[in-house]
Amino acid sequence: MNILLVNVPHPAIGSRIPDDHLPPLGLLAIGGPLIDDGHEVSLIDGEFGPMPIPDLVARIVASAPEAVLFGHSGSTSGHPVIAAVSASVAAAMPDVHIVYGGVFPTYHAREILKAEPHVTVIVRGEGEETARRLMAALAAGQPLGTIPGLTFRDGGVIRETPPAPPIRDLDAYRVGWELIDHARYSYWGGLRAVVVQFSRGCPHPCTYCGQRGFWTRWRHRDPVRFAKELARLHREHGVRVINFADENPTVSKKVWRSFLDALIAEEVDLILVGSTRADDIVRDADILPLYKRAGWVRFLLGLESTDAATLDLIRKGATTTTDREAIRLLRENGILSMATWVVGFEEERDRDYWRGLRQLLAYDPDQIQMLYVTPHRWTPYFRTVEERRVIQTDRRLWDYKHQVLATRHMPPWRVLLWFKLIEVILQARPKALRRIYLNRDPRLSHAMRWYTRMGRRVWPHEIRSWFRDPLVRNGPSVAQFWGAGQADENALATRRREAA
Repeated sequence: MNILLVNVPHPAIGSRIPDDHLPPLGLLAIGGPLIDDGHEVSLIDGEFGPMPIPDLVARIVASAPEAVLFGHSGSTSGHPVIAAVSASVAAAMPDVHIVYGGVFPTYHAREILKAEPHVTVIVRGEGEETARRLMAALAAGQPLGTIPGLTFRDGGVIRETPPAPPIRDLDAYRVGWELIDHARYSYWGGLRAVVVQFSRGCPHPCTYCGQRGFWTRWRHRDPVRFAKELARLHREHGVRVINFADENPTVSKKVWRSFLDALIAEEVDLILVGSTRADDIVRDADILPLYKRAGWVRFLLGLESTDAATLDLIRKGATTTTDREAIRLLRENGILSMATWVVGFEEERDRDYWRGLRQLLAYDPDQIQMLYVTPHRWTPYFRTVEERRVIQTDRRLWDYKHQVLATRHMPPWRVLLWFKLIEVILQARPKALRRIYLNRDPRLSHAMRWYTRMGRRVWPHEIRSWFRDPLVRNGPSVAQFWGAGQADENALATRRREAA
């Protein structure tokens, strides 16, 4: 089949503010197996520009595909764009197969098919094997009911096949790197870059995160083969920056050390950035020098909160002492720490923000990423906020960088004021400025200066967005806006359902 993968332009600040763009790993992960099956596969990346929707639709139609596959990593806020593009494509090409996959469509499959009759089928959960079987069936005109992991319309009935099993061997499916021109993708201030995934899932039961429900369990690639792939990307394509998409790549110290040793043995000059848990950093205190030798420059630590009660509420499984120690150890080993701090888990008051600011200053992270709580109905946390009021009904803005929930004790403008004030104090304090402009490590200096430039652009953008995008006063409850919670439905372990 002639298959076209489409990455739509995403409205989120993280996509629009930086001059850099990273390749769409999810689509490339689907593309590799489809190429190996003999299909003619190509990719259109609408992020560049960004491409206006009419131009994107025109390019899709001009490619004359038999099937168009949509997906996006920021899938909740990206869904309205995908819905608009796919509807226009289907109107221009009534016989084309519209296939949609990702986290959001996995959990909203039935609603999407009811509201968007042009969508042919939704792939739930992991897509590599399911997409292979789906494309083979569509090419042969065979029924879809025997393929696990699909939701589709069969006449007037929406059918959901049993869940696809988790992929046991992540190395069995390759990423279709040949679908992109590596020279177009960069990060870290113009350095050629890719997104990779060493592992999937996370064993920790944090209620705010949907990774455990979507991936069901933590799995990893072969550490030596993975290191060789990164080395090949550097040698053959000039890739300098490796951005890990993993939620928690360091779960197994033994496996992670094998990867670090293998990458060090490749002797490639790479910059590695990604996320992990603070307790893993503390656990690995003795091998942090290997992290540095392998190329690690920055870790995003999902601290989420500096309040012990809130950490217990969201079942983070961490302590404030561990979080502080992780930041200290990273600095001691020449690795930057970026602390995420989420506003809105509780309905805070001024004193809560003041206490949080003081605790963040005591943590002393190199960088801070402030986020707003954004509940998704496939997470256990969703049920704790079902009755809270929604103040932002534009789903394109459910991207963690916009206020979406009301706070009983504070108006939205004061939440914004605290949000921006904390950012400024953390990033502009003398200690932070010295690290940015007087750092003797050129890699760390470049990283911090680049992030500071991005922050200077994001800061006023968020303020303008707050005034431009109206908030509702008496909005629906979270449950009314999104529907019933789905925390009991794992993407790879849902029950078979059928509805007219």
